[in-house]
Amino acid sequence: MYISYDGLTDPLGQSQILPYLKELSKHGFEFTILSFEKKNRFQKERELVISTIGSSPIKWIPLWFTPTPPIVSKIYDRRQLKKRAVQLHRTENFDMIHCRSYVSAEMGLYLKKKWGVKFLFDMRGFWADEKVDNGQWNLDNYLYKIIYRYYKKKEKEFLLRADGIITLTEASKKFLLSKPEYKNLNIEVIPCCADFDHFDFHKVHPEEIYDLRRGLQIPDSARIISYLGSVGGWYMTNEMFSFFKLLMTQVPEYSMLILTKDDVEKVKTEASRMGIPGSKIFVTYSIRERLPQFMAMSSCSIFFIRSSFSKIASSPTKHGELMGMGIPVICNDIGDTGDIVNSTQTGVIVDHFSDDSFREVINKIGILENMDKEHIYNCGKKVFDLKSGVQKYLREYNRILN
Repeated sequence: MYISYDGLTDPLGQSQILPYLKELSKHGFEFTILSFEKKNRFQKERELVISTIGSSPIKWIPLWFTPTPPIVSKIYDRRQLKKRAVQLHRTENFDMIHCRSYVSAEMGLYLKKKWGVKFLFDMRGFWADEKVDNGQWNLDNYLYKIIYRYYKKKEKEFLLRADGIITLTEASKKFLLSKPEYKNLNIEVIPCCADFDHFDFHKVHPEEIYDLRRGLQIPDSARIISYLGSVGGWYMTNEMFSFFKLLMTQVPEYSMLILTKDDVEKVKTEASRMGIPGSKIFVTYSIRERLPQFMAMSSCSIFFIRSSFSKIASSPTKHGELMGMGIPVICNDIGDTGDIVNSTQTGVIVDHFSDDSFREVINKIGILENMDKEHIYNCGKKVFDLKSGVQKYLREYNRILN
């Protein structure tokens, strides 16, 4: 049984859950997936998920994600998860529970204690600390302080009782193993991988790029810096717009392409507030199938992520996808990102979000534009290829079950 509090109809479900499980199912594993779906997204994406599963030995059982009220909704979701998971185990007698993040891991630990089912803790990152770092759990609030302490206590139990542990970064593994109570843990690092058969610059034809540029009314002479993903939240929108404002001042040929599901007018308003004219920014959305064609318009791509303790475990999904497209990145050092960019020479790391630091990067923009796409692709494949991630999961599954 695979349990995820993220939905399969969420973008992460389609990029970071289904591709792995489909490949693992080719090695003799059968899956029952319990996931929490948002009703609006479920209506739009349900058929896509079903068609993606196809004839694979994967059974999908969606549960409804309860958005409100705070805290109470989560208690309700945990109860419906427990009820369904126990029902399923009694009929299916699962060999292993693969739990994505902490809410799911509570159920994995319960089934391990009650029935001795093998428990894989796919922790992703430091979930409770993320909630604090992004402001969702204010520790000045006594109730949130209790919840935070509860999950930090559970985190320790998950780590010590799990039959296997997956984390996203070498930085987070190093941090855990530095703790005396965790020094003997068996931890496997599997970053957010990308499908290099899909995100492959070799497969995009120049005429496709030309047609997309015309459709978006991007001038032929424009050079493109792109941003891929949600605007706001962990991503430092103001700092990215500040960088682009300086870039377009020093290199006027540059325009910015934002590929996002967020509201177009809201993003443009935010850019305008930062002093970026509407003629220099293009905001659109692409389904995953066509995303490589949109990304291929880029000379380079940017992402800045707010730094905090929890981000040592961050592995941006977009990084692997951009490397598959042969696109150099401009980013800050989060998780393993700095080590990857510096060791492969496939982009530039921003040390400070100041004009002086931005100018240093802009002075290297010509070097970025002339980076060898093949080199970026090959380096990305060594780190982020989905096939490598699947092989690591396969080794863990076999180790745990045998």
